[in-house]
Amino acid sequence: MSSSKDAISEVESAQPSPRPPPVSTPPSQIHSPAPGRSPLHAMASPLRAVASPLRAMATPLASPVRKAVAGVRECLEEVGHITRLADPRDAWLPITESRSGNAYYAAFHNLSSGIGFQALVLPTAFASLGWTWAIICLTLAFGWQLYTLWLLVRLHEPVAGATRYSRYMHLATTVFGERWAKILALLPVMYLSAGICTALIIVGGGSMKLLFGIACGEPCPARPPTTVEWYLVFVCAAVLLSQLPNLNSIAGVSLVGATAAVAYCTMIWTVSVAKGRVPAVSYDPVKAPSDVDGALAILNGLGIIAFAFRGHNVVLEIQGTMPSTLKHPSHVPMWKGVKVAYAIIALCLYPVAIGGFWAYGNQIPPNGILSALYKFHSRDTSRLVLGVTTTLVIVNCLTTFQIYAMPVYDNMEAGYVHKKNRPCPWWMRSGFRAFFGAVNFLIAVALPFLSQLAGLLGGISLPVTLAYPCFMWVAIKKPRKGTATWNVNWALGILGMSISLVLIVGNLWGLVEKGLRVKFFKPADSQ
Repeated sequence: MSSSKDAISEVESAQPSPRPPPVSTPPSQIHSPAPGRSPLHAMASPLRAVASPLRAMATPLASPVRKAVAGVRECLEEVGHITRLADPRDAWLPITESRSGNAYYAAFHNLSSGIGFQALVLPTAFASLGWTWAIICLTLAFGWQLYTLWLLVRLHEPVAGATRYSRYMHLATTVFGERWAKILALLPVMYLSAGICTALIIVGGGSMKLLFGIACGEPCPARPPTTVEWYLVFVCAAVLLSQLPNLNSIAGVSLVGATAAVAYCTMIWTVSVAKGRVPAVSYDPVKAPSDVDGALAILNGLGIIAFAFRGHNVVLEIQGTMPSTLKHPSHVPMWKGVKVAYAIIALCLYPVAIGGFWAYGNQIPPNGILSALYKFHSRDTSRLVLGVTTTLVIVNCLTTFQIYAMPVYDNMEAGYVHKKNRPCPWWMRSGFRAFFGAVNFLIAVALPFLSQLAGLLGGISLPVTLAYPCFMWVAIKKPRKGTATWNVNWALGILGMSISLVLIVGNLWGLVEKGLRVKFFKPADSQ
């Protein structure tokens, strides 16, 4: 008996030893003495069990409680690993204000930003390149841009738990430096945002004018509004819709726009194919009067195909709306949304391009399949079908305007937030968005000949889609020199820059040869 007391006093006077890391064991073995335990540990275990109530709970009957405690601990650990913003003030900006996005939101945004009016011009590229080369170029461009999109999705958070690049310019500045990022990336990125918004005003306003004529009939007793007035109506509607605060809040708007784009693309190519081929159709490439004109036509066709793929300048911003943890990184739901979106985009682009060229051949108008539908089938097609198609184009332009304008809104508010160190008030946020809409309206009215510069501007912005992501991957991920990843990315990056240079030189050459019809403040001439 005395020996037992001595053992107990020895245990109580012993220095506390550091607690070992928790080890997961089956409940049936929690109280089983391990092989090789000393009698001292066996005698001390009842004292420990009585002294610690939590040890008393560690029984098979208390396993639900233990699982709940483990679940709470796991949740706290996961929350502790959430990647934080590089600058806390970014939580006040439209792109990173809300991080509750998911794979569905990513699919909506990517589908809305990736398909639109530019897909309707693809049959024109087929008229310049012919069946074989046009399909080959379209397929290669689709695969190439999907690969660079995957690169950007993985570069959004290149190191788990570290910096998240929620803006394209942030990533470009990190890779190229502040000076070179402004030279190489600022103009193309701003053009892809503000320039597309201006093009949407022109297309959307012109479609409103066309819809009014379809609804009014011929002859129309009412005085139709001018093209400038229709631009103003479109801008007012776009600015009103832009009052939604952040990128996450327009997920429903993107869903409506994506649905409208898929619907009108499907309706247009279906009606065109159903009506059959137009008389005297030919599928041979249009013969140019000279070799120079032939080369320019080929470059124009390549530029149209490159212009059909857009959205890379907002993909990092879309991914920035998602939460990210070590166990659930943002690139997983983002890539799921991208795969769904671009599968649907492919199901729209190929039928529009192939079906449109089959129906109209080399008689396709320069403005694409929508103009061909009105030109050849306006009298033998129901006014209801034409009206619904035009309405869907307008809806898509209004909704796409929101996602492409969001980076500009974010940049405008960032100046105020970083200077004042406080959130932008609602009235100033509304003022910024109204000001941006007014500037785009003035550009659309003053420079209606921007469509003639589409090839040139498309060549300038092409590296954002096809070249820069490859260089960014090499600079940040640092693959070993000579490996397949290193070779592929350098080759694609150099090839993308070369194609961009050829398109710029070729379009400048074409403008010099043919001349540029400059008519300021006459948007009616561009319709």
